[in-house]
Amino acid sequence: MNGAVALWFRAGVVALALAVGAAHAETPLAPAPPISLISDEGEQLLMQSTARRAYGPLSARFVTQKNLMYCGVATLVMVLNAMEIAAPPVPELEPYRTFTQDNVLDARTAAVLSPQVLLKQGMTLDQFAALAEVHGVLAQVHHADASSIEQFRRLASTALARSGHHVVVNYRRAEIGQGKGVHISPLAAYDEHSDRFLVLDVARYRYPPVWVSTADLFAAMNTQDSSNGDRRRGFVLVRTER
Repeated sequence: MNGAVALWFRAGVVALALAVGAAHAETPLAPAPPISLISDEGEQLLMQSTARRAYGPLSARFVTQKNLMYCGVATLVMVLNAMEIAAPPVPELEPYRTFTQDNVLDARTAAVLSPQVLLKQGMTLDQFAALAEVHGVLAQVHHADASSIEQFRRLASTALARSGHHVVVNYRRAEIGQGKGVHISPLAAYDEHSDRFLVLDVARYRYPPVWVSTADLFAAMNTQDSSNGDRRRGFVLVRTER
């Protein structure tokens, strides 16, 4: 190979390498596969997790959403029952009281979100927080575009390590490798070593509880919600006043 040909060949190799590198740079990384809680690895993550105070109270009140639009309703029921907020009576369970997906909605919540809209399109991040506050808890909304992955990790992991504090996430499933749809569910734990959060998915007919990487979960929250004025989804910190 003479000098001119060698120079041409090397230039071609470099150009090809740059083109391949650019193509890879433009291709978004696939989400890390969620890890099912009911797998050996998932159970190990729970055992080693550094923030799991919410897991016990939530898992004891775990419910499945009663229809496709009720993910926010089911999540609200779980969180209120886990926080042991004074609940309304349930006629068929007298004298016991508990929140259900029927009695958590009343005239006060209808003023925030009408039953007709709820059944048609579910609820937004801000509507969830407003419904929670109807029941006397404090709900702090964090839209993803006004937050950061570092802030989410810090605030959520801190809350999950404290009794009476809960974290609810509103996200798009595709960004965590779960196909189509958007969703609301509570978080139950955080594992610092793997940097994953445990999502207690209330669509239990579809997915088990899963450990999701912080990066993927934040990306799933950092998506536009056309039902909420194209604002980004995000997370809600819920606690009592005391």
